[in-house]
Amino acid sequence: MTPTAEEHAERYDLHGLRQQMLRESSGTIDDSIPELAAASADVCGIAIVDDDGDTRTTPDADLEFSVQSAVKPFVYALALVDDRERVLDAVGTEPTGEAFDAIVLESETGRPPNPMVNAGALLTANLVDGSTPDERFARILSGISAFAGRELTVDENVSRSEQLLGDRNRALGYLMRSRGTLDIEVDDAVSVYARACSIVVTAEVLATMGATLAFGGRNPVTGEQVVPREVVPIVLSIMATCGMYDGSGRWMRRVGLPAKSGVAGGLVASVPWQLGLGVYSPPLDGEGNSVRGVLACEKLSDDMGLHVFGPPRDEARYR
Repeated sequence: MTPTAEEHAERYDLHGLRQQMLRESSGTIDDSIPELAAASADVCGIAIVDDDGDTRTTPDADLEFSVQSAVKPFVYALALVDDRERVLDAVGTEPTGEAFDAIVLESETGRPPNPMVNAGALLTANLVDGSTPDERFARILSGISAFAGRELTVDENVSRSEQLLGDRNRALGYLMRSRGTLDIEVDDAVSVYARACSIVVTAEVLATMGATLAFGGRNPVTGEQVVPREVVPIVLSIMATCGMYDGSGRWMRRVGLPAKSGVAGGLVASVPWQLGLGVYSPPLDGEGNSVRGVLACEKLSDDMGLHVFGPPRDEARYR
């Protein structure tokens, strides 16, 4: 009998995979803020969460770091829950081929091109329920904690640095205000988004968050239905096409999973109805994705047959 995804996960040598990844020495650590620049290049944590909430981890999977852009799909999900039609009208869904912080909006509409680039995430974070920045962030923190299955906190030092040095995000905010896309004060919008990016996670937390999306919005650890099932296909579709910046096409060809990365070195992926994956390793490639995270997910996808467009695991049945 062909093993299930859960049985593959139970048997898979995650520690061996981690040792293999640690031999990869390419990539550079993001230095856009001091807290990111201080990260160690010798870190690699990997975690898997299955449909029963069972979690497998390696060393370093419990190391804390700021979620950065890996928060974007989850904030998008929360905004869709709060006002789906407004969000779908306000934020596009097309990949850009541009850097994640490119000063670019849709030429005809003035909308951000998608919610996985900074312009889109800046707007999306301020489309969640709340009449003040504090209320909107409280909604985000509570929602992200539900995805994680635990109470999360904010790295206040990272948040201050993000707000102090967030000139490109302010530029995006002013550009959107000039086009009528953003209707609140730019500093308030940047504050909410910066705090969202500063939420503290681990590879294990990311795997649980990815699993919550993988299983139709139900957190397999807590059993809580965090977001309605009908929201999930929208989020996973945008992750698949836009989640890995301008490396999304190569990622989808090689790995074939909805995913999102962050410049702190975190990477979250969802294997629909099978698994959630989380990886943390700070050195980044030219697109801003974790070098070891990408390689680890490629290896896992190949070895476990996770590619969403790949052959079925019980391939013999279809011959």
